[in-house]
Amino acid sequence: SVVAGAFLTSPALFHQLWLFISPGLHSHERRLVLPFVLLSTLLFMGGGVFCYLTVLPLSYAFFHDEFISIGVTPTIRVGDQVSMTIMTVVGFGAVFELPLVTYFLARLGIVDHKLLVRFFRHAVVAIFVVAAVLTPPDVFTQFLMAVPLTALYAISIGIAYLTSTKRPNPTPTLEPTKTSYPKELPT
Repeated sequence: SVVAGAFLTSPALFHQLWLFISPGLHSHERRLVLPFVLLSTLLFMGGGVFCYLTVLPLSYAFFHDEFISIGVTPTIRVGDQVSMTIMTVVGFGAVFELPLVTYFLARLGIVDHKLLVRFFRHAVVAIFVVAAVLTPPDVFTQFLMAVPLTALYAISIGIAYLTSTKRPNPTPTLEPTKTSYPKELPT
């Protein structure tokens, strides 16, 4: 019920987040309310649905096969299964927000595409660490989170390229600048 409540109330939660952020923005930036709420909801729900339809069935099958391979009858407690499901679904929903977070960071001038490309290797390591924390303790599920998150990072590089406020520094000219010097120095 907690996961269903999070998914059903996510538009309202993201709208409340926007209401918190919007007073600090200019009027022309406030027109992004509806796209922000829709996009954040779609990304969160997309991550949760991807997890629920793809990752969880494969993860449960993996754990079942592991139990069978060592000759143990699986006795799965409902509390453990619900806890793993909630953590995994909410984790996937949260990490699928990466393109939206990157959009805002690029608009604020904090990141740009060059920075994201330069730190790509570090980001992949961080992605695998986040995937290890948010998924059950098996490499297969961690990989199932890290691959889409790496793809979302690549998409975020494109978003940062399109929305970055940082501009390249103008190239210095070799022409002398015109300055006015006094003809005589005071004595």
